[in-house]
Amino acid sequence: MNEVYDVIVVGGGVVGCGTARELMRHTARVLLLEKTNDICNGQSKANTAIIHGGYDAMPGTLKAKFNVLGNAMFDRLHEELDVPVEWNTSLVVSFSLEDHPALEKLLEQGIQNGVRGELRIIDEAELRRREPNVGSEAKEALLVGAGGIVCPYELTVAYAENAAENGAEFRRNAEVTEVKKLDNGRWQVVSTAGTFETRAVVNAAGTYADVLNNMVSARKVHIRPRRGEYYILDKKYKDVFHATMFQLPTKMGKGILVAPTVDGTVLVGPTAEDIDDKEDKRTTAEGLEKALRGASRTWEHIPTRGFITTFSGLRATGDTGDFILGEAEDAPLFFNCCAIESPGLSSAPAIAQWTAERVAERLDLQPNPAFDPIRKAIPKFREMSDEARAAAIAADPDFGKIVCRCETVTEAEIRESIRRPVGARDVDGVKRRTRAGMGRCQAGFCTPRTVEILAEELGISPLEVTKFGGDSRLLQGYLFEEGKDHA
Repeated sequence: MNEVYDVIVVGGGVVGCGTARELMRHTARVLLLEKTNDICNGQSKANTAIIHGGYDAMPGTLKAKFNVLGNAMFDRLHEELDVPVEWNTSLVVSFSLEDHPALEKLLEQGIQNGVRGELRIIDEAELRRREPNVGSEAKEALLVGAGGIVCPYELTVAYAENAAENGAEFRRNAEVTEVKKLDNGRWQVVSTAGTFETRAVVNAAGTYADVLNNMVSARKVHIRPRRGEYYILDKKYKDVFHATMFQLPTKMGKGILVAPTVDGTVLVGPTAEDIDDKEDKRTTAEGLEKALRGASRTWEHIPTRGFITTFSGLRATGDTGDFILGEAEDAPLFFNCCAIESPGLSSAPAIAQWTAERVAERLDLQPNPAFDPIRKAIPKFREMSDEARAAAIAADPDFGKIVCRCETVTEAEIRESIRRPVGARDVDGVKRRTRAGMGRCQAGFCTPRTVEILAEELGISPLEVTKFGGDSRLLQGYLFEEGKDHA
């Protein structure tokens, strides 16, 4: 007998985990299936970490609607889920006065879309007062007061933990291979972690959302991955810019950005390259050179010695130019969250809430009186006062053991990241939850101890610990056999 759920969510990104959490506001049995070793392993972990104001999307589109709605939800998420959010403003920089009509168009779109807060064009003098390090060619900019930044993996993990604390189930290494309608009216979901039955399915599978939709619907969806490559600069440059620095957008996206992060690093990128392989997350010499060249208009003489790493992410670019949301017309109780590209992160809270409400309405789910929206983050030793650090060490001596020196991450934080609901199961999972390994040395110092802690907490051999699941083992064997004299 297959296990039966009210809702199965496919995909452990920010939309999937957010939807699972919002569904738990209702009395329902919810299961989330994620194909990789951990949640937040796709496009939700590799993006520019921006809360867009909502000026860029064409009025009347789902992108415009959900961007503005989602933007307005981040303060509440900050309070409920204890995730860092900063309203640092955005500036869309123009490098020629001839482009003034394009800024005016963005301003008008923002007004039509209902962008909240300050929204106006500023001249060069004000631009340079605000951002004295902006490039010499800059002439004016659109100022967006509702622009912000957030940590996408902290948000995703917080959604997942709160969902699990309220009763949602999570299964990882659970790639969905088949979805079909049964004679009893329920959906059968076949995965590498088992076969399940459910009343409803939420398809939040990122770049693979088209594959799932096309299993069940005659109205086909086509998603082509769009790769974006980035540099990350060391925290010593965190004060070079305050605002997120955009350039006037093109049909391929919002251009090359210089973007501060809530963690104090600086992102440069992304490029925008349409590719065919849904798993191709390489960085390339050509792509990184393009990112550097493009960003140099905003930030002249970028200190390349300050780069600590590079990465790339894939955007789920659909062929309609808009999000694809809601119940498939010919597949009752199969709900799509497809083509969630930029401004997907900004829109995710509203998409998750809207989708959960539609599902609850169709299934006649009742409110869950026991739902608790509050989730507390792992205490961050690097942000504590000396008094708070002393108290933390007195309560748990593992707070006195620094594992990651670059980011001042303690053994206590790493152990808690593994023990929590939907906890870390590999080195990258620890990194996303604690920042161990994200600093200047890029895990050169802390990896061995992180591996030891994972092995201890999971009850496995260090040889079984992986970087990101699958075959990504970090250790291949012992130099010496235990118990033998090798003097």
